[in-house]
Amino acid sequence: MSSGLIGKKVGMTNVFDDNGRNYAVTVIEVAPCVITQIKTAETDGYEAVQLAAFDKKAKNVSKPLLGHFDKAGTAPKKYVKEFRDFIPEGFEVGDELNIEDVFTVGDSVDVTGVTKGKGFTGVVKRYNFSGVGEATHGQHNRQRHPGSIGQASDPSRVFPGMKMAGRSGNERAKIKNLTVAKIFAESNLMMVTGSVPGPNGRFVEIYNR
Repeated sequence: MSSGLIGKKVGMTNVFDDNGRNYAVTVIEVAPCVITQIKTAETDGYEAVQLAAFDKKAKNVSKPLLGHFDKAGTAPKKYVKEFRDFIPEGFEVGDELNIEDVFTVGDSVDVTGVTKGKGFTGVVKRYNFSGVGEATHGQHNRQRHPGSIGQASDPSRVFPGMKMAGRSGNERAKIKNLTVAKIFAESNLMMVTGSVPGPNGRFVEIYNR
């Protein structure tokens, strides 16, 4: 992994570049990330930094986590994430990392988040099946059904991994090779080209490539 920060998806809009080209961007709120722990090869066997962002009420935090935040000298946070092989120089536990400390305009980034949950869906929506098409061969009410899924009398079972109806979405996904289009440091906002996983208001992790 490389350096990164924690953010929250705000929404999408579009901007113009210097050549007048209009392109879609996603606005991400990147609040100051507090360093709550620094791991080193000597003490933990690997190097990493643990970041926390976005305040949370103390009554909704477990006592072990409260002690962890108190040790770092910060208020309880909603989202805690460890970034491997990243130890910012000149920073200690309790310090804050801001957008401009990690990212600059033009950087290539990867954004990881949890996709939108779509509930229990059929095979047409979940796997882009075409259904049975026209209502022929007796399929008068099964246009969106998967059709035959099993084998013959041997082996007389459905193999694991068969594409069937089920829960769709609500899974971790990473969008790679996006570009930082704009940074508004005073507002803790940044824009990246393209779309990122999840609905508005969901936390994301932004990694510098």
